[in-house]
Amino acid sequence: MKKVDRQAKIREIIEDNNVERQEDLVQLLLDAGIHVTQATISRDIKEMQLVKVPNSDGGYRYSMPTRRQENREQQLANAINNDLQSLKRSDRFLSLSMRPGHAPMAAVLIKRLNFPEVFTAIGDDTSILVVCQSSEDAIKFEQILTNLN
Repeated sequence: MKKVDRQAKIREIIEDNNVERQEDLVQLLLDAGIHVTQATISRDIKEMQLVKVPNSDGGYRYSMPTRRQENREQQLANAINNDLQSLKRSDRFLSLSMRPGHAPMAAVLIKRLNFPEVFTAIGDDTSILVVCQSSEDAIKFEQILTNLN
């Protein structure tokens, strides 16, 4: 199943059910005939920016974010302006050091924005590796990032 279809099903499930834990979501997807692992669901929750909200019996359940989403370009600009600690370039590669916890979403934004200079971006807790199409593209993309406001 494609990620976009799985995430649409996750959205449907959390809107129709009181899903308190990732394990509950995995089971509901399995019940719907969609084989997933807890690790996949964890990534989907982070990527979909699901939040936990109080439910009627005193616990918490997953929900879609209720705040108005900024556009992706503005989200990336905010991440670069507020969370970037250092930026290094070597050949086709850019290394971005971010404040802890902020790199994964910035990496996702870089990929989702489909910059023509970028081949891929990989983020862990504190760093992002951006692989560009060429060394010239790495220079261009470094300029794009440093000029974000």
